[in-house]
Amino acid sequence: MSGAELQARLLHRLAAMPFLDRLELAAVTGASERAAYYAMAALEDAGLAAALPHASNIIRPTRRFYVTARGLRRLAADEGVPTDVLLRTHPVSAQWRRILLDRLDAVAVIYRLAAAVAAERGSLEGFGWFRAAALDAVLILPGGRSIGIVRQGPTADRTAFSKRLRRLYEGRLPGALLVLASDGSRLQHARRLLNGFPIPTSLALERDAASAAAHGQVWHTPSGEAAFSLRTALSKAKPGNALPAERQRLRASTPADLPPGGIVTSAPDHLLPARLRPAEKRVLDLLAAWPWLTPAHLGELLGVRPPRLSHVMGRLQALGLTVSLAAGGRRRFSLADRGLALLARRDRVSVGNVRRRWSAAPVDPRAPFTWRNVSGARSRQLLRNIEHTEAVHGFAAALAAQARSTGCQVAQLDPPHRASRFFRHRGRLHSVRPDAFGILRGDGRPLPFFLEWERRAVRPVTMAARLAPYLRYFASARPVEDHGAPPVLLVVFEDELAAVHFLRVARRETARTGVRIPLWVSHTGLLEREGPLGRAWLTHGGWEPRRAFPVH
Repeated sequence: MSGAELQARLLHRLAAMPFLDRLELAAVTGASERAAYYAMAALEDAGLAAALPHASNIIRPTRRFYVTARGLRRLAADEGVPTDVLLRTHPVSAQWRRILLDRLDAVAVIYRLAAAVAAERGSLEGFGWFRAAALDAVLILPGGRSIGIVRQGPTADRTAFSKRLRRLYEGRLPGALLVLASDGSRLQHARRLLNGFPIPTSLALERDAASAAAHGQVWHTPSGEAAFSLRTALSKAKPGNALPAERQRLRASTPADLPPGGIVTSAPDHLLPARLRPAEKRVLDLLAAWPWLTPAHLGELLGVRPPRLSHVMGRLQALGLTVSLAAGGRRRFSLADRGLALLARRDRVSVGNVRRRWSAAPVDPRAPFTWRNVSGARSRQLLRNIEHTEAVHGFAAALAAQARSTGCQVAQLDPPHRASRFFRHRGRLHSVRPDAFGILRGDGRPLPFFLEWERRAVRPVTMAARLAPYLRYFASARPVEDHGAPPVLLVVFEDELAAVHFLRVARRETARTGVRIPLWVSHTGLLEREGPLGRAWLTHGGWEPRRAFPVH
């Protein structure tokens, strides 16, 4: 293939898959990396393609390419169609470009998966993005089989994602389905929802799917326990390429070329995913999970010193993505409405719903700032109970800091709204709603835990009531099904007397029900002195503080 032919081929592929980087372009076209590098340099020099920098918490810094307005005119001439026809048949219009830039972090993960599929199969025959369908994208393999891709982002709640998956049944189905989840809890939730799905379905964590090659054992079926490779997942695809159909947009305008890199406070929303740095994106994800963090707790969760934190937060506040407000006698950070919208669009969730739940904007801008004057329902609830909120934040921050010093890894740390578990017990639906859920990794194995920070359960009756949901949960098979290993239950009280009393109540209740709970209890004084990973926990059968986790 001549250089001119390769350039034309790469330009055509970029029109179908905007914002590929050079390595992904080489994989999906079957070209060598060296040839793709020189061909893209020639297209840039000719003004037919341009690039913008991009990096995320999963994808390392790279340059992502798109077809310029001049390149679109060249493509239209090469294909013998008017430019407006090209804009309606390819995702290159101004409207499509805005959609893909809004989702750029998710787009990058899906492109890495597409590149791995293409490397396994030699190339891709086709690729398609969806605006509103339940699928995010579809891959067409050589031979015509189709693979649908669905991604569940960290801001997508259970109910909305369940409805999205149910919409898959409403249209035509591809030959197989690949599902990407942002963390282990969402992965297990998606596995239960897709159990019995009528086409072969494989699920993986998006971080693993973006970094593993075709032979990496990171994929799972909805019902099986054994992990398998992408190569195996692709081999399960059924023949045929029935795909959901989306109506073409009547309005498809030619996009203007994007400005060069360099973040400015006036950057439009859809350019922010390309302009923000990975550390800044990590801050946004942390504040989405844990609103109203103090600077000290945010710094410990990030593992950065105050000067670095001040620099990052200054940039985010200048962009209007975060706010800093005084509550409970301390300065606290939360996402601004612009930051909430940025993450919602990335994860394909309703911006309006996210703001109704988590907005920190005042109901009345002229009134004093109090919890009653916060418009987001869940954000308002956290502020109303700010002492409890800060205590849970302090535990999470201390755990992250101590884990770094001991060589232990915090693989997952979920806030209350992501930590709930729903299950059936004796024919009825029940739930446990902890204050946090996490997974540590020590000695190569997962160590999951629930956290309950108690301030109100001070009487035997209320203590037993707090324990009852966990007795039902551990009486089922769900703890191991959900997490791969039985999680421990950590309960923290304000004083030592309440902690000891709770252990007595727990001993009585477990004896009465015959249900064994891996329970560890502590109090604030002991926990502040020893830290979450230290000898700060009491358990059945002894009153000497011990370690709840076997890490050193």
